[in-house]
Amino acid sequence: YGNLPSQSQLADWEFAISQNSAVPQEVLDIIQAMPREAHPIGALVTGMNALSFFYPEANPSLMGQGVYKSQQIRDKQIAPTIAAAAYLRKAGKPPVQRLSNLSYAENFLYMVESMGNRSYKPNPRLARVLDIIFLMHAEHEMNCSTAASLHLSSSGVDVYTAVAGGVGAIYGPLHGGAVEATINMLTEIGTVEKIPEFIESVKNRKRKLSGFGHRIYRNYDPRGKIVKKLANEVFSILGREPLIEVADALEKAALSDEYFIKRKLYPNVDFYSGLIYRAMGIPSSFLATARIAGYLAHWRESLDNPETKIMRPQQVYNGVWLRHYQAVSERTDQ
Repeated sequence: YGNLPSQSQLADWEFAISQNSAVPQEVLDIIQAMPREAHPIGALVTGMNALSFFYPEANPSLMGQGVYKSQQIRDKQIAPTIAAAAYLRKAGKPPVQRLSNLSYAENFLYMVESMGNRSYKPNPRLARVLDIIFLMHAEHEMNCSTAASLHLSSSGVDVYTAVAGGVGAIYGPLHGGAVEATINMLTEIGTVEKIPEFIESVKNRKRKLSGFGHRIYRNYDPRGKIVKKLANEVFSILGREPLIEVADALEKAALSDEYFIKRKLYPNVDFYSGLIYRAMGIPSSFLATARIAGYLAHWRESLDNPETKIMRPQQVYNGVWLRHYQAVSERTDQ
Protein backbone atom coordinates (compact mmCIF):
# COMPACT_ATOMS: atom_id res chain seq x y z
CA TYR A 1 0.00 0.00 0.00
CA GLY A 2 1.51 3.31 -1.11
CA ASN A 3 4.36 1.85 -3.15
CA LEU A 4 4.87 -0.67 -5.94
CA PRO A 5 5.53 -4.11 -4.40
CA SER A 6 8.81 -5.98 -4.61
CA GLN A 7 8.80 -9.39 -6.29
CA SER A 8 8.43 -11.18 -2.95
CA GLN A 9 5.69 -8.82 -1.78
CA LEU A 10 3.81 -9.37 -5.03
CA ALA A 11 4.13 -13.14 -4.64
CA ASP A 12 2.84 -12.91 -1.06
CA TRP A 13 -0.10 -10.80 -2.20
CA GLU A 14 -1.00 -13.18 -5.02
CA PHE A 15 -0.85 -16.12 -2.61
CA ALA A 16 -3.05 -14.32 -0.08
CA ILE A 17 -5.53 -13.51 -2.85
CA SER A 18 -5.68 -17.17 -3.89
CA GLN A 19 -6.42 -18.27 -0.32
CA ASN A 20 -9.29 -15.83 0.28
CA SER A 21 -11.74 -16.59 -2.49
CA ALA A 22 -14.36 -18.95 -1.07
CA VAL A 23 -17.88 -17.53 -1.16
CA PRO A 24 -20.23 -18.83 1.56
CA GLN A 25 -22.68 -21.30 0.04
CA GLU A 26 -25.54 -19.34 1.60
CA VAL A 27 -24.58 -16.30 -0.52
CA LEU A 28 -24.53 -18.42 -3.67
CA ASP A 29 -27.93 -19.79 -2.65
CA ILE A 30 -29.26 -16.22 -2.46
CA ILE A 31 -28.00 -15.60 -6.00
CA GLN A 32 -29.60 -18.83 -7.20
CA ALA A 33 -32.92 -17.83 -5.63
CA MET A 34 -33.11 -14.66 -7.73
CA PRO A 35 -35.20 -14.47 -10.91
CA ARG A 36 -33.18 -15.50 -13.95
CA GLU A 37 -33.82 -12.11 -15.53
CA ALA A 38 -32.18 -10.32 -12.58
CA HIS A 39 -29.44 -7.95 -13.74
CA PRO A 40 -25.92 -9.20 -12.79
CA ILE A 41 -25.08 -5.86 -11.16
CA GLY A 42 -28.16 -5.99 -8.96
CA ALA A 43 -27.22 -9.54 -7.99
CA LEU A 44 -23.66 -8.42 -7.19
CA VAL A 45 -24.98 -5.65 -4.93
CA THR A 46 -27.15 -8.17 -3.09
CA GLY A 47 -24.33 -10.69 -2.80
CA MET A 48 -21.85 -8.14 -1.44
CA ASN A 49 -24.40 -6.92 1.10
CA ALA A 50 -25.09 -10.48 2.21
CA LEU A 51 -21.41 -11.03 2.99
CA SER A 52 -21.67 -8.64 5.93
CA PHE A 53 -23.82 -11.24 7.69
CA PHE A 54 -21.03 -13.79 7.50
CA TYR A 55 -18.09 -11.51 8.34
CA PRO A 56 -19.23 -9.17 11.14
CA GLU A 57 -15.57 -8.60 11.98
CA ALA A 58 -15.39 -6.52 8.79
CA ASN A 59 -16.92 -3.55 10.59
CA PRO A 60 -14.17 -0.99 11.42
CA SER A 61 -16.23 0.30 14.35
CA LEU A 62 -15.57 -3.10 15.95
CA MET A 63 -12.07 -3.85 14.67
CA GLY A 64 -10.40 -0.49 14.05
CA GLN A 65 -7.74 -0.01 11.37
CA GLY A 66 -6.56 -3.62 11.52
CA VAL A 67 -9.72 -4.66 9.70
CA TYR A 68 -8.20 -4.01 6.28
CA LYS A 69 -5.50 -6.67 6.66
CA SER A 70 -7.93 -9.43 5.75
CA GLN A 71 -10.98 -7.69 4.34
CA GLN A 72 -9.21 -5.91 1.49
CA ILE A 73 -7.83 -9.21 0.22
CA ARG A 74 -11.05 -11.13 0.74
CA ASP A 75 -13.30 -8.55 -0.92
CA LYS A 76 -11.19 -8.23 -4.02
CA GLN A 77 -11.24 -11.95 -4.67
CA ILE A 78 -14.79 -12.81 -3.61
CA ALA A 79 -16.42 -10.16 -5.82
CA PRO A 80 -15.67 -11.82 -9.20
CA THR A 81 -16.95 -15.16 -7.89
CA ILE A 82 -20.27 -13.54 -6.96
CA ALA A 83 -20.39 -11.67 -10.28
CA ALA A 84 -19.75 -14.87 -12.21
CA ALA A 85 -22.43 -16.68 -10.20
CA ALA A 86 -24.90 -13.90 -11.05
CA TYR A 87 -24.06 -14.16 -14.75
CA LEU A 88 -24.36 -17.95 -14.73
CA ARG A 89 -27.70 -17.70 -12.91
CA LYS A 90 -29.02 -15.47 -15.69
CA ALA A 91 -27.85 -18.10 -18.19
CA GLY A 92 -29.54 -20.86 -16.19
CA LYS A 93 -26.25 -22.45 -15.11
CA PRO A 94 -24.94 -23.38 -11.63
CA PRO A 95 -22.18 -21.30 -9.97
CA VAL A 96 -18.53 -22.28 -10.40
CA GLN A 97 -15.90 -21.67 -7.72
CA ARG A 98 -12.54 -20.29 -8.81
CA LEU A 99 -9.25 -22.23 -8.92
CA SER A 100 -6.34 -21.17 -6.71
CA ASN A 101 -3.73 -21.79 -9.43
CA LEU A 102 -5.18 -19.30 -11.92
CA SER A 103 -4.69 -15.54 -12.09
CA TYR A 104 -7.45 -13.04 -11.37
CA ALA A 105 -8.38 -12.60 -15.06
CA GLU A 106 -7.92 -16.29 -15.87
CA ASN A 107 -10.33 -17.19 -13.10
CA PHE A 108 -12.92 -14.85 -14.49
CA LEU A 109 -12.80 -16.66 -17.81
CA TYR A 110 -12.68 -20.04 -16.10
CA MET A 111 -15.76 -19.38 -13.98
CA VAL A 112 -17.94 -18.17 -16.86
CA GLU A 113 -16.72 -20.58 -19.55
CA SER A 114 -15.62 -23.86 -17.95
CA MET A 115 -19.00 -25.23 -16.78
CA GLY A 116 -17.06 -26.62 -13.81
CA ASN A 117 -14.56 -28.57 -15.92
CA ARG A 118 -11.42 -28.20 -13.80
CA SER A 119 -9.17 -29.12 -16.73
CA TYR A 120 -10.41 -26.13 -18.76
CA LYS A 121 -7.62 -23.70 -19.67
CA PRO A 122 -8.55 -20.07 -20.42
CA ASN A 123 -6.92 -18.49 -23.47
CA PRO A 124 -3.85 -16.64 -22.06
CA ARG A 125 -4.11 -13.85 -24.66
CA LEU A 126 -7.74 -13.19 -23.77
CA ALA A 127 -6.85 -13.30 -20.07
CA ARG A 128 -4.17 -10.68 -20.68
CA VAL A 129 -6.67 -8.45 -22.52
CA LEU A 130 -9.11 -8.79 -19.64
CA ASP A 131 -6.35 -8.02 -17.16
CA ILE A 132 -5.53 -4.76 -18.94
CA ILE A 133 -9.20 -3.77 -19.10
CA PHE A 134 -9.58 -4.45 -15.39
CA LEU A 135 -6.49 -2.33 -14.67
CA MET A 136 -7.93 0.60 -16.62
CA HIS A 137 -11.25 0.36 -14.79
CA ALA A 138 -9.81 -0.30 -11.32
CA GLU A 139 -9.47 3.33 -10.23
CA HIS A 140 -10.50 6.72 -11.58
CA GLU A 141 -10.30 9.16 -8.68
CA MET A 142 -13.45 10.55 -7.03
CA ASN A 143 -16.10 9.34 -9.45
CA CYS A 144 -19.75 8.86 -8.51
CA SER A 145 -19.50 5.28 -7.24
CA THR A 146 -16.24 5.82 -5.35
CA ALA A 147 -17.77 8.84 -3.63
CA ALA A 148 -20.86 6.79 -2.75
CA SER A 149 -18.68 4.06 -1.25
CA LEU A 150 -16.71 6.59 0.80
CA HIS A 151 -19.87 8.28 2.05
CA LEU A 152 -21.04 4.96 3.40
CA SER A 153 -17.70 3.97 4.92
CA SER A 154 -17.40 7.37 6.64
CA SER A 155 -20.36 6.39 8.83
CA GLY A 156 -18.49 3.31 10.06
CA VAL A 157 -20.40 0.62 8.18
CA ASP A 158 -18.72 -2.67 7.31
CA VAL A 159 -16.71 -2.74 4.11
CA TYR A 160 -19.17 -5.02 2.31
CA THR A 161 -21.98 -2.50 2.72
CA ALA A 162 -19.68 0.30 1.53
CA VAL A 163 -18.59 -1.69 -1.53
CA ALA A 164 -22.18 -2.70 -2.31
CA GLY A 165 -23.14 0.98 -2.26
CA GLY A 166 -20.40 1.79 -4.74
CA VAL A 167 -21.47 -1.04 -7.02
CA GLY A 168 -25.06 0.18 -6.77
CA ALA A 169 -23.96 3.60 -8.00
CA ILE A 170 -22.00 2.16 -10.92
CA TYR A 171 -25.20 0.37 -11.95
CA GLY A 172 -26.58 3.65 -13.32
CA PRO A 173 -26.65 4.32 -17.10
CA LEU A 174 -24.59 7.50 -16.69
CA HIS A 175 -21.78 5.59 -14.94
CA GLY A 176 -20.89 1.91 -15.42
CA GLY A 177 -24.13 1.30 -17.27
CA ALA A 178 -22.77 3.42 -20.12
CA VAL A 179 -20.96 0.37 -21.54
CA GLU A 180 -24.24 -1.50 -21.83
CA ALA A 181 -25.95 1.59 -23.23
CA THR A 182 -23.25 1.88 -25.92
CA ILE A 183 -23.78 -1.72 -27.05
CA ASN A 184 -27.54 -1.14 -27.16
CA MET A 185 -26.97 2.00 -29.24
CA LEU A 186 -24.72 0.25 -31.76
CA THR A 187 -27.19 -2.64 -32.00
CA GLU A 188 -30.02 -0.19 -32.62
CA ILE A 189 -28.07 1.54 -35.40
CA GLY A 190 -27.39 -1.86 -36.92
CA THR A 191 -25.64 -0.91 -40.14
CA VAL A 192 -23.15 1.68 -41.34
CA GLU A 193 -25.73 3.06 -43.77
CA LYS A 194 -27.95 4.21 -40.89
CA ILE A 195 -25.24 6.29 -39.19
CA PRO A 196 -25.99 9.63 -40.95
CA GLU A 197 -29.62 9.38 -39.86
CA PHE A 198 -28.54 8.54 -36.30
CA ILE A 199 -26.08 11.45 -36.20
CA GLU A 200 -28.81 13.86 -37.23
CA SER A 201 -31.20 12.50 -34.60
CA VAL A 202 -28.51 13.04 -31.95
CA LYS A 203 -27.95 16.62 -33.09
CA ASN A 204 -31.72 17.17 -32.96
CA ARG A 205 -31.74 15.75 -29.42
CA LYS A 206 -33.98 12.86 -30.34
CA ARG A 207 -31.37 10.23 -29.45
CA LYS A 208 -28.43 9.99 -27.08
CA LEU A 209 -24.86 9.35 -28.21
CA SER A 210 -23.43 6.83 -25.74
CA GLY A 211 -19.71 6.13 -25.34
CA PHE A 212 -18.67 9.71 -26.16
CA GLY A 213 -17.59 12.51 -23.85
CA HIS A 214 -16.32 12.54 -20.28
CA ARG A 215 -16.67 14.80 -17.26
CA ILE A 216 -12.87 15.00 -16.89
CA TYR A 217 -11.37 14.35 -20.32
CA ARG A 218 -12.13 17.20 -22.71
CA ASN A 219 -10.41 15.44 -25.59
CA TYR A 220 -9.80 11.80 -26.50
CA ASP A 221 -9.99 9.52 -23.44
CA PRO A 222 -6.47 7.97 -23.33
CA ARG A 223 -7.97 4.71 -22.10
CA GLY A 224 -10.20 4.60 -25.17
CA LYS A 225 -7.21 4.36 -27.52
CA ILE A 226 -5.84 1.41 -25.56
CA VAL A 227 -9.20 -0.37 -25.52
CA LYS A 228 -9.56 0.05 -29.28
CA LYS A 229 -6.23 -1.76 -29.81
CA LEU A 230 -7.31 -4.49 -27.40
CA ALA A 231 -10.57 -4.90 -29.32
CA ASN A 232 -8.67 -5.59 -32.52
CA GLU A 233 -6.54 -8.18 -30.71
CA VAL A 234 -9.64 -9.94 -29.37
CA PHE A 235 -11.19 -9.97 -32.84
CA SER A 236 -8.01 -11.52 -34.27
CA ILE A 237 -8.53 -14.42 -31.83
CA LEU A 238 -12.31 -14.83 -31.80
CA GLY A 239 -13.32 -13.37 -35.14
CA ARG A 240 -14.45 -9.88 -36.01
CA GLU A 241 -17.44 -8.59 -34.09
CA PRO A 242 -19.98 -7.31 -36.68
CA LEU A 243 -20.77 -4.19 -34.66
CA ILE A 244 -17.15 -3.02 -34.89
CA GLU A 245 -17.87 -1.78 -38.42
CA VAL A 246 -20.68 0.36 -37.06
CA ALA A 247 -18.51 1.58 -34.17
CA ASP A 248 -15.58 2.56 -36.42
CA ALA A 249 -17.85 4.37 -38.86
CA LEU A 250 -19.71 6.16 -36.06
CA GLU A 251 -16.42 7.29 -34.52
CA LYS A 252 -15.20 8.70 -37.85
CA ALA A 253 -18.52 10.42 -38.52
CA ALA A 254 -18.65 12.05 -35.09
CA LEU A 255 -15.01 13.17 -35.13
CA SER A 256 -15.48 14.86 -38.50
CA ASP A 257 -18.70 16.66 -37.55
CA GLU A 258 -18.36 20.21 -36.24
CA TYR A 259 -21.27 19.67 -33.84
CA PHE A 260 -19.34 17.06 -31.86
CA ILE A 261 -15.94 18.69 -32.31
CA LYS A 262 -17.22 21.97 -30.85
CA ARG A 263 -18.62 20.13 -27.84
CA LYS A 264 -15.41 18.10 -27.41
CA LEU A 265 -17.26 14.80 -27.65
CA TYR A 266 -14.64 12.11 -28.23
CA PRO A 267 -14.89 8.33 -27.73
CA ASN A 268 -14.31 7.32 -24.12
CA VAL A 269 -13.25 4.03 -22.54
CA ASP A 270 -16.81 2.68 -22.70
CA PHE A 271 -17.11 2.95 -26.48
CA TYR A 272 -15.05 -0.12 -27.41
CA SER A 273 -15.06 -1.94 -24.05
CA GLY A 274 -18.53 -3.33 -24.59
CA LEU A 275 -17.53 -4.83 -27.94
CA ILE A 276 -14.72 -6.72 -26.24
CA TYR A 277 -17.06 -8.09 -23.58
CA ARG A 278 -19.60 -9.00 -26.25
CA ALA A 279 -17.02 -10.83 -28.37
CA MET A 280 -15.76 -12.73 -25.31
CA GLY A 281 -19.29 -13.67 -24.29
CA ILE A 282 -19.23 -12.02 -20.86
CA PRO A 283 -21.46 -9.22 -19.56
CA SER A 284 -20.16 -5.66 -19.53
CA SER A 285 -21.37 -5.38 -15.94
CA PHE A 286 -18.23 -7.28 -14.89
CA LEU A 287 -16.26 -4.03 -14.97
CA ALA A 288 -17.89 -3.23 -11.62
CA THR A 289 -15.75 -5.91 -10.00
CA ALA A 290 -12.62 -4.22 -11.34
CA ARG A 291 -13.60 -0.87 -9.79
CA ILE A 292 -13.87 -2.54 -6.38
CA ALA A 293 -10.07 -2.32 -6.22
CA GLY A 294 -10.42 1.46 -6.29
CA TYR A 295 -13.17 1.44 -3.68
CA LEU A 296 -10.98 -0.59 -1.34
CA ALA A 297 -7.96 1.67 -1.87
CA HIS A 298 -10.01 4.75 -0.95
CA TRP A 299 -11.61 2.84 1.94
CA ARG A 300 -8.24 1.92 3.40
CA GLU A 301 -6.94 5.45 2.90
CA SER A 302 -9.90 6.78 4.87
CA LEU A 303 -9.18 4.32 7.69
CA ASP A 304 -5.55 5.43 7.81
CA ASN A 305 -6.51 9.09 8.10
CA PRO A 306 -7.12 9.99 11.77
CA GLU A 307 -9.04 13.09 10.67
CA THR A 308 -11.65 11.13 8.72
CA LYS A 309 -15.13 12.17 9.80
CA ILE A 310 -18.60 11.31 8.64
CA MET A 311 -19.30 13.02 5.34
CA ARG A 312 -22.03 15.63 5.28
CA PRO A 313 -22.04 17.82 2.16
CA GLN A 314 -23.48 21.31 2.43
CA GLN A 315 -26.80 21.95 0.75
CA VAL A 316 -27.97 25.21 -0.81
CA TYR A 317 -31.63 25.83 0.02
CA ASN A 318 -33.64 27.14 -2.92
CA GLY A 319 -37.18 26.86 -1.55
CA VAL A 320 -39.59 29.47 -0.20
CA TRP A 321 -37.70 31.82 2.12
CA LEU A 322 -40.41 32.31 4.74
CA ARG A 323 -43.57 30.27 5.09
CA HIS A 324 -46.03 30.41 8.00
CA TYR A 325 -47.66 27.25 9.25
CA GLN A 326 -51.29 26.65 8.32
CA ALA A 327 -53.56 24.11 9.93
CA VAL A 328 -54.65 21.31 7.60
CA SER A 329 -58.27 22.50 7.74
CA GLU A 330 -57.22 25.91 6.38
CA ARG A 331 -55.21 24.67 3.38
CA THR A 332 -56.44 24.62 -0.22
CA ASP A 333 -55.28 22.60 -3.20
CA GLN A 334 -52.25 24.17 -4.85
